[in-house]
Amino acid sequence: MGEDRDRMARLALSCVVEPGDLRLRTRLRQHTPDELWASVTASSSVDAWARRAAVLDLAPILAGADAVGARFLVPGDDEWPERVEDLDRGEPVQESAGAPLGLWVRGAGDLGRLVGDAVGIVGSRTSTAYGDRTATEMAADLVTLGATVVSGGAFGIDAAAHRGALAAEGPTVAVLAGGLDDFYPRAHTALLQQVADAGVLVSEAPPGQPPSRRRFLTRNRLIAALSAGVVIVEANSRSGARNTVTWATSIGRHVMAVPGPVSSAASYTPHRLIREGEATLVTCAADIREMVAPMGSELVLHHTQPRLLDLLDAAESAVYEALPSRGSRDTGDLALRAGLSLPATLIALEGLRTRQLVAVAANGGWMLGAVQDRPVRSPQQEAGGGDG
Repeated sequence: MGEDRDRMARLALSCVVEPGDLRLRTRLRQHTPDELWASVTASSSVDAWARRAAVLDLAPILAGADAVGARFLVPGDDEWPERVEDLDRGEPVQESAGAPLGLWVRGAGDLGRLVGDAVGIVGSRTSTAYGDRTATEMAADLVTLGATVVSGGAFGIDAAAHRGALAAEGPTVAVLAGGLDDFYPRAHTALLQQVADAGVLVSEAPPGQPPSRRRFLTRNRLIAALSAGVVIVEANSRSGARNTVTWATSIGRHVMAVPGPVSSAASYTPHRLIREGEATLVTCAADIREMVAPMGSELVLHHTQPRLLDLLDAAESAVYEALPSRGSRDTGDLALRAGLSLPATLIALEGLRTRQLVAVAANGGWMLGAVQDRPVRSPQQEAGGGDG
C-alpha cells in the first residue's frame, strides 16, 4: 500500500511541478513524495503548484497513457534506471536540478537494461551532410559493439543517431520533451514509432502535455543522466546541444566531441570543447567505447566489426553520398550525381531502403531517413508509366 501511495504521489506531483524545479529537490530532501503531495493539496497559497493541484484530474492522464501503452516508472521498479539519481547530486544548470519524480516510458524495451551500457549522441538540428553521416555511422557501430544509443528524437543529429542504431538493428532510446501520446516533431512520427518498437521512448511530461522551451532544456539532463558518456557531433555557437554537455559535466559523465571541417560553423562547439579541455576528441565508435567501458572490461576492437557504411556496395555508397542533408532529390537527379544508370540507382536505393538509410519524401523524392511504406518504383514508373 505504501508503494502505491508513493507512486501516485509522484505521478500527481509530476503533473503539477515542472521537471528540474530546484524547489522540488530541496523539499524532497525534507519530505517523502506522499508528504509533499499532502502539503501541496492542503496549501491555501496561490503558487503555481497549489493552483495546478486544485484542478488536477488524473483520470484522463491515465487513460491517455493506457491508450498508447505508456507506463510510469518510479524508483524501486525493476525497470527504473538508477543512474538518473545522479541528478540529485549534480550542480544546477540554468536554475534546474534534481532527479525525475518518475519517468513515462513507451516501447518494447526495458529501460533499465537498455541504459546499462548507453551512449548519448547529440548535436545540431541544422546539421550538415557530414554530421548526419558521422552520427549515423557512429550510432550503428556503437550498437554493433553492444551499446544503446540515447538521443532526443529531434531533427538533425538526433534523428541521424536514432536511424543509425535502427539501421544496425540495435536498440535506441529517445528522450522527448512532451507527452508520449503525441509525438513531436510530427514529421518524426514514423521514426519515433520505430524507436519504440526497437527500444523505448522516455519523457517526464505526462500524456497530454506539449513540449516547451524549458522542457527541452530539462529533457537534456535526462539524455546526459541515462548515458555513460555523451558525444556531441555538430553544434554551432548557440546550439542547445551545449546544454546537454553542461549537464553531463555536472554529473560526472564522459564528454566527447567529433571534430569537423574548420570552415563549418557547425564545428564551432565541438572544436571549442576540445580546445578548452571540456571534451575528449573521438572519431569512431571504438574511441567512444574506450572512454565509457568500465575499467577492466574487454573492449571490442574497432577493426573486428564492419562499419555500417562499409557494408554498402559501390553503387549504394555513390547514391548515399548523392543524397542531400536537407530536403530530397528525385531518382533522376540522384542517378546523375552518382554517375549511375536509372535502373542501377533504383537497385541501390532499394538496398539503402532495406537498411533504413533512405526514405521517400512527400514529394516522391528520396531523402536521408527511415523506411517508409512505399515500394521502389520501376524505371518505367519513374519515367511516368503509371503505378503498375
